[in-house]
Amino acid sequence: MKVLMIHGAAGYTGSMVAEHAKAAGLKIILAGRSEAPLSELAASLGLPSRVFPADDPIAVAAALQGIDVLLNCAGPFMRTAEPLMRAAIAAGVHYLDIAAELDSYLLAEKLDADAIAAGVMLLPGSGGSVAMLGSLASHAVARIDMARTIRIALHVTGSMSRGSAISATENVMIETLARRGGQLQSRGSSATRPFDFGLGEVDCFPLTLPDLITIGRTTGAQDVETFVHVSGGAFAQGDLKALAAGPDAEHRKANRYQAAVEVTGTDGNVVRSILDTVNGYSFTALAAAEAARRVIDGEARSGFQTPAGLFGAGFAETIADTTITDLPT
Repeated sequence: MKVLMIHGAAGYTGSMVAEHAKAAGLKIILAGRSEAPLSELAASLGLPSRVFPADDPIAVAAALQGIDVLLNCAGPFMRTAEPLMRAAIAAGVHYLDIAAELDSYLLAEKLDADAIAAGVMLLPGSGGSVAMLGSLASHAVARIDMARTIRIALHVTGSMSRGSAISATENVMIETLARRGGQLQSRGSSATRPFDFGLGEVDCFPLTLPDLITIGRTTGAQDVETFVHVSGGAFAQGDLKALAAGPDAEHRKANRYQAAVEVTGTDGNVVRSILDTVNGYSFTALAAAEAARRVIDGEARSGFQTPAGLFGAGFAETIADTTITDLPT
């Protein structure tokens, strides 16, 4: 039976991923850099564990012995993605993560040829907004002859986890980007755009999301713009290290996520669709565990892949009670 390693398993999202992956019947080894919380989780789940720092190439290479798929849940990914991606390629291990940071996807593009040569898949964003928005965009693109421009927005609600808040702060981009003619280019950050998430239009502000890369790669659209609407105090303030590990189950249940997309075709026709799903943290854990299960079962292609490109436009709708609805044209 193939073996899945979950790195960062003792973290807020990583522990939920581990629980879902165990429930799916996968053979799992938990991993991370801190022995105490990892040992506690391993004991509670009855799973083996390996402790190693992601920035030690020798330790990582040793830890990946006997591993078939590596799922990285340890952020900030600006610190863990590169050493673990490179180690996975060297070890012949498929790499997945749950990163929401643009640099991880630029890195996957950079390492694409090396991964193909090694027969290794790089699948950043196997859970989270990349899986959500990629499925939504691919669904909408299928409704039109040829997509020219994709504008997509994510509604983020509820509180953030401590790890997400710290990661977001460390990865704030001063420059706001959009995809133009297939290339990332600077754009203005002040112009909002209205999107309807199902209860009427609300203003969304432009934000640089990794979906600029993944949606363009999956759909072939040359122009992509990404936006966010925030409600419910989603962006934390003050001492981030004093935050709770993450929202509890009741809070997650009360704060569902939505996304909306507008696709303009080369003929000028416009289609719109909306996605409704569980809270982003719940979705991420479920989607990442499901992605890992499918890769373990043989759904993999070498090189840089995206969830919607690998698993199809319907991937998000296989997670919990996620639905996509088409708006009238």
